Amino acid sequence: MIRVNFKSHNKEVICSKGENLLEIARNNKIFIDAPCNGNVSCGKCKVKLLKGKVDTEKTLHIKDEEWEQGYILACNTKVIEDIEIEVPSKLSSSMHGMKIEGSDKKKDQEIFDRAKKIIEDNNFDFKTNIEKTYIELDKPTIDDNICDIDRIERYVRNNLGYDEIDYTVELLRKVPEVIRESDFNVTITYVKKKNKITILNIEPGNNENQLYGVAIDIGTTSVVVCLVDLYSKEIVDKASSGNAQIKYGADVIHRIIYSTKKNGLKHLRDAVIDETINPLLESIYIKNNIDKDNVVSLVIAGNTTMSSLFLGVHTDYLRQEPFIPPFLKSPKLIGKDIGLNVNDSAYIFLAPSVASYVGGDITAGVLSAGIWTSEENILFIDLGTNGEIVFGNKDYMMSCACSAGPAFEGGGISCGMRASNGAIEKVSIDKETLYPKLSIIGDDKPIGICGSGIIDLICQMLLSGVVDRRGKINKDLNNDRIRFNEHEIGEYVLAFKEEYGIENDITVTEVDIDNFIRAKGAIYSGAATLIESLGMDFSAIDKVYIAGGIGNNLNIENSILIGLLPDIEREKFAYIGNSSLVGSYLALVSKDAKMKLQDIGNEMTYVELSVYPTYMDEFISACFLPHTNIEQFPTVKELLGDKVKI
Repeated sequence: MIRVNFKSHNKEVICSKGENLLEIARNNKIFIDAPCNGNVSCGKCKVKLLKGKVDTEKTLHIKDEEWEQGYILACNTKVIEDIEIEVPSKLSSSMHGMKIEGSDKKKDQEIFDRAKKIIEDNNFDFKTNIEKTYIELDKPTIDDNICDIDRIERYVRNNLGYDEIDYTVELLRKVPEVIRESDFNVTITYVKKKNKITILNIEPGNNENQLYGVAIDIGTTSVVVCLVDLYSKEIVDKASSGNAQIKYGADVIHRIIYSTKKNGLKHLRDAVIDETINPLLESIYIKNNIDKDNVVSLVIAGNTTMSSLFLGVHTDYLRQEPFIPPFLKSPKLIGKDIGLNVNDSAYIFLAPSVASYVGGDITAGVLSAGIWTSEENILFIDLGTNGEIVFGNKDYMMSCACSAGPAFEGGGISCGMRASNGAIEKVSIDKETLYPKLSIIGDDKPIGICGSGIIDLICQMLLSGVVDRRGKINKDLNNDRIRFNEHEIGEYVLAFKEEYGIENDITVTEVDIDNFIRAKGAIYSGAATLIESLGMDFSAIDKVYIAGGIGNNLNIENSILIGLLPDIEREKFAYIGNSSLVGSYLALVSKDAKMKLQDIGNEMTYVELSVYPTYMDEFISACFLPHTNIEQFPTVKELLGDKVKI
């Protein structure tokens, strides 16, 4: 047996000779960022070998000076003897968001106000079919010796007007003790369905004032949990963190591949439930003194892969042509089925998916965006780890998905991270000195750069001449912030370690820029192809709604200048935040909204871009700054002037 001492985590583990270092870390809950899921293509799993020898090779991702200092790729390393390893804090930057982040009352109120307006504008009932009632049961006697559950059913039939009750075995197990503990005076929580109720919970005494539901957005990169008072419909609290599945790959394809490995599906399910959602729920319960048994309804939205992995359902056929998902509509689920930290009998509803790569997060987003009731043509773009697009109005809704990858949430970028404390979110560059001015979330030392910051940075690099329209760094510039490695790959230094007292320089490389250009090209070409499939062009758009995890600090102008968004009137653009969470909240607090969410899933048409004849040509054309056809971007043409040539 071999000992591996992760000095940075103060943890020593035992393994066998020849085991992969990345897998050793994963198996022992030590996070090492590996967006490519360990196929040696991203170079982000660099760790420092402090003692001992390993079986590894130097790759293009490791600089000569780093190699001399002992840096290796964990995914490309086998252990052969006792070693000591340090995981640099910088290399955990994308998991900085695994720290639980609390509620923002202003944003919570915005969600409530927006949802309420949608409910009022569409004459939806602002109520659910879940209720709570205090009941006083007759005590059993020799003459009145019916069983406990029949005693409850008799009361319900005689006093509440329902013909029958239904319940789970979990509920039944609680009944005998609870009714006697409270001298046969109890509170029942139940779901109404015509003349029948399903009892979800039973509590001693009168406890009619606590009734909660949870809306959850399961993103590929991050997860948000929102606790809601089902009486007032107000948001009690909200918490978010990174999705712990990220250690198995930054995007859905890598996770699907990992799910096919031994115990892979279980590991992924455990990561999202036991390591992500349940800790978020627990943090809210403790903070607000909530009993989990009073959480009786959940609405959960995630893309098709996330929904499948959440249920532990095999997903491999979803990524193989003809791209068939295992399910689209939510099966009947209760809390115990999933292992969530809620009432065992809690109702769980998954937002319906449309296709393999247009999931419940998009149907929930469309519900909140109001496309289904709009007279105007709305282009809806979700800039999360996956790029999904919807175009339409009340008469039709067309959708597609783009292979954008995780770049908009910092994945696939050497110093990338999600939008949390320490992330560079805004960048401007002085055209004379090429000195960057940074805006950092939390006004702290920079850790990395998030999606909105990357957009600003690439735009500023283009306008200041640091990069050309291919995204290549100008070798003729004599500036200490521009440098090239031994392989002639250029990089721009956003933050020198000496400037901020940080562990390493924060840089963006030509590889990073190329990754981002492909991501933005996928979004633009996807939108163009989707609209073209209807015989229209961008002039037909009345409004553009931007949703997703990229943050409120998305600069629309810079997004247009790099060719992410079409060059149309700026007043048509609006950022609508986490539309998936808002849609989940809507379905949680309004049974009418939940029915509309199901309708949206049935009515939306999916366009498979991979087989659409013009998509690949459009994508290749969009993989420049801003596009090979500069005429589509008159604003950029005017700004670049004589630099317009590729």
